[in-house]
Amino acid sequence: MEKDVTIPEQAASSPEPLLRVEGLVKHFPIRKGVFGRQSAAVKAVDGIDFEVYPGETLGVVGESGCGKSTMGRLITRLIEPSGGKVEFDGRDITHLSMGKMRPMRRDIQMIFQDPYSSLNPRHTIGTIVSAPFRLQNVEPEGGLKNHVQELLQLVGLSPEHYNRYPHEFSGGQRQRIGIARALALRPKLVVADEPVSALDVSIQAQVVNLLDDLQDELGLTYVIIAHDLSVIRHVSDRIAVMYLGKIVELADRKALYSTPMHPYTTALMSAVPVPDPRRRGLKSERILLKGDVPSPISPPSGCRFHTRCWKATEICKTQEPPLIALKTGHQVACHHPENAPDQVPGQQVLAEAREAVELIAPAKPEASAEEPPESGATPTEDGTATPSEPAEDGAKE
Repeated sequence: MEKDVTIPEQAASSPEPLLRVEGLVKHFPIRKGVFGRQSAAVKAVDGIDFEVYPGETLGVVGESGCGKSTMGRLITRLIEPSGGKVEFDGRDITHLSMGKMRPMRRDIQMIFQDPYSSLNPRHTIGTIVSAPFRLQNVEPEGGLKNHVQELLQLVGLSPEHYNRYPHEFSGGQRQRIGIARALALRPKLVVADEPVSALDVSIQAQVVNLLDDLQDELGLTYVIIAHDLSVIRHVSDRIAVMYLGKIVELADRKALYSTPMHPYTTALMSAVPVPDPRRRGLKSERILLKGDVPSPISPPSGCRFHTRCWKATEICKTQEPPLIALKTGHQVACHHPENAPDQVPGQQVLAEAREAVELIAPAKPEASAEEPPESGATPTEDGTATPSEPAEDGAKE
């Protein structure tokens, strides 16, 4: 069952965002020579803006290397930003010192991608989960051990696991331990960096449902970073699409999946597999982007996606499109968006743009002799069923 896309009650009652990011930048210097002089910089995050409201879940998707994980570490202040501004609960935390940032750690926590490397193998589970209380000098009611055992039960583990070590648990159980540690001090904001990508598919749904249940029970606010578009669709209220250090589209989940505006988002949606063989005929053509992602050391001028875009024009090479709202709550950074009016009409599509992608027609499902075609479908001469109406959420489903 998909998550309700209505705006959370907390966000409706609180017009002020819990997290506000403005022009966030992180460049990692590349140094060469005897004196270690900077010769270049990896532009991991290069000016992004977004807000997260209390009680909602913001999903962040994009290819590997686009800056998603770096962005997560920047807003939790695990690494120092090169520029921009991060406000949490009305307070500027962009350049707070370690000492001043420590009290804020109670309200901002992170769940890491690898559930094993993020746990100290020499410490017991009780020591790992109780560490936030010791670091913050907090003594929970009823005693520390009892409270930690209650946390273990909250995430689906047994209190008897208190004295065990990380190597004695499966991947899904280790991730639950990481979740328990992140929730120990009842934070307001949790940043989950690929929380299920290292887990088996059978375990992913359990962890995702656990995060949903904990959000409802504890009133949490999430920023969830993931590659899996089906996971993001299930858990998110709004979704930000990143490409090469920039947010290229930011919209409500339903709007993004039904009417994506940025060509890159359209290409991502076309890659979503349809597990039901009877519905594969409803899927549109697969858009296969040619070439590799440009280097973040020297990103392309203008729109960073123009080297792989089939709609690129001369203005895309020279002028970077701003992230603007073309519909209510739907922002996109594109001169020639999909499912929206052209922002710079009359431009000539570049010759190289016509060869930037390859369209792959969807495989038609074979009709079973025992099963008649679905209602609303018309049988063809070769026995396949052609849908008479598009899918409920659009052809990209």
